Amino acid sequence: MNYVKNILFCIAMMHFSSVNLTGQIVSNKETNFVPEWSKGIVWYQIFPERFRNGDAFNDPTLEDQKGCWPHDSLRPWEVHPWGSDWYKLQPYEKSNGNDIWYNITRRRYGGDLQGIIDKLNYLSDLGIGAIYLNPVFVAPSHHKYDIAYYHHIEPTFGPDPKGDWKIIQSEIPDDPSTWKWTRADSLALLLIKEAHNRNIRIIFDGVFNHVGYNHFAFQDVLKNLEKSRFTDWFIIKSFKDPEKETGFEYEGWWGVKDMPELREDEHGIVAGPRKYIFDITLRWMDPDGDGDPSDGIDGWRLDVAHCVDHAFWKDWHKHVREINPEAYMTAEVIDAPDKMTTYLEGDEFDAVMNYNFTFIASDYFINKRKGINAKEFDHLLAELRNAYNPENTHAMQNLMGSHDTHRFSSRIVNADIVSFREISDFFDKTKANNPEFKTRKPNDAEYSLQKLMVIFQMTYSGAPMIYYGDEFGMWGAGDPCCRKPMIWDDIGYQDEKFLPDGTLKPYPETVEPNMDLYEHYRTMTDLRNNNPALKKGEYKTLKADGDIFAFERRSKEQTVIIVLNKGEKPQRVVLNVDHSGSYHDLISNHKPYEPENGTMELEIPAGWGMVLTRFF
Repeated sequence: MNYVKNILFCIAMMHFSSVNLTGQIVSNKETNFVPEWSKGIVWYQIFPERFRNGDAFNDPTLEDQKGCWPHDSLRPWEVHPWGSDWYKLQPYEKSNGNDIWYNITRRRYGGDLQGIIDKLNYLSDLGIGAIYLNPVFVAPSHHKYDIAYYHHIEPTFGPDPKGDWKIIQSEIPDDPSTWKWTRADSLALLLIKEAHNRNIRIIFDGVFNHVGYNHFAFQDVLKNLEKSRFTDWFIIKSFKDPEKETGFEYEGWWGVKDMPELREDEHGIVAGPRKYIFDITLRWMDPDGDGDPSDGIDGWRLDVAHCVDHAFWKDWHKHVREINPEAYMTAEVIDAPDKMTTYLEGDEFDAVMNYNFTFIASDYFINKRKGINAKEFDHLLAELRNAYNPENTHAMQNLMGSHDTHRFSSRIVNADIVSFREISDFFDKTKANNPEFKTRKPNDAEYSLQKLMVIFQMTYSGAPMIYYGDEFGMWGAGDPCCRKPMIWDDIGYQDEKFLPDGTLKPYPETVEPNMDLYEHYRTMTDLRNNNPALKKGEYKTLKADGDIFAFERRSKEQTVIIVLNKGEKPQRVVLNVDHSGSYHDLISNHKPYEPENGTMELEIPAGWGMVLTRFF
């Protein structure tokens, strides 16, 4: 199932007015409607099943996979060893006779909420200010985009799966008055509390366009057919009727039957599922129901938001803001910048997962044959900034990769295999089953380029987002290989010896945390968090010429000048500056630089950058 590729062909745009925090219509696009805390913050994306196994006693069973592809609950199965060679089939997998892709889909590694709690101090030390969690609700797949119950956390993410299922089965799922709190739910609330105690915000993934095959309402339709009270929740094409020679047919998201699509009318998602979505929104944002949202999540990331009508998002946005005026809402919408503005006027979303940012960065820093020069880079960045209200720009999730793309470091290894912008080819060509795609570990030069790009990511306008493990140099092809188990220094990992086709690599590759890269990430997040101009300062390009790109970030109290040299040789750079005073390089802590007669001369090492600051 090519989940990601399908996303990009579902986009439909409309235009609406903007609203402020109270839901009132406004016409001034400069109105402050984006939560202040989200501007310039450093994000960290976690894929829960692959981040950390904190509780071995709650590990999933084969029974927990019923209802998701490949629908195999008979052949041998085990919890997969966390440190095993990714492309090596384990004995239990070899016995079923299927290929690597079939078996990777069946794998479960046991990642859970306790594992995330255990690593909150790690995230705090890394300089993370906000966490985006891929879906954590009840679902049988490893990715959890096929949700069965939104009002409960996946039982195998908590300490008592069997007890949780007894509670879930005792409820009327669409009646909030019958809802109870499972132990997995309570652990999620503890995760929120512990994150907040470390000044880390946390948002959940909202998957409201479709549900999973196991969803309680869809299962009722399967059981009761026309007599089900949930028939109007879904797009039912026909019921089984021998006289009409019809079978039970329904609309799956992009034809995927494991993901029944919710029905929409002129108001967006229809009344039944709409009420349920609104109810679960309140549950996770204000768990106590006391009007104080401090014990709830801080916002939402909305999956395939472009597949849901604007009318629904406007109503839902108002509902969210009424619960918590400081809640943050970011959407998965992938299109040209000028076509996404209708989502970002204050009455739907605060930001999007900024794929356009990584398109531009990849074309400039990584691609050569299909790349762009510094002037084109500057032009495209300006086009991206100017497409949105400045409020949105500072809150955009500037990612370099995600659970839907090949790994950041592997994009560098596979420069020019395909442009990120060539969507029709991108996802196929970045799969590991493409023999042209290099699945090898990055070399030192490639990790050095990643460092340079991180300097740009952490100093540019917006809110940089790290996909789990990028800071340790994890590598991998597109889905599912971008979802390897996180590398930790207390787990022993087998060398990667196997290629996707089952043959051996020319030489084994060591799997371990790249601590040099990690320290670079940590340095750069520290610079961003402790320099106000980098978080929310104004932007100005200073130079875009050859291999040199330089820009300025300025706030009321500080000016920061960033100079990047992507070339293979050191470069002498002369910059015009409109003020005097000493500048200090925050990365290398070299001697101060003193402008003379309005100019400053610098020597930039090959493949490196400087971050020069001056306080007023």
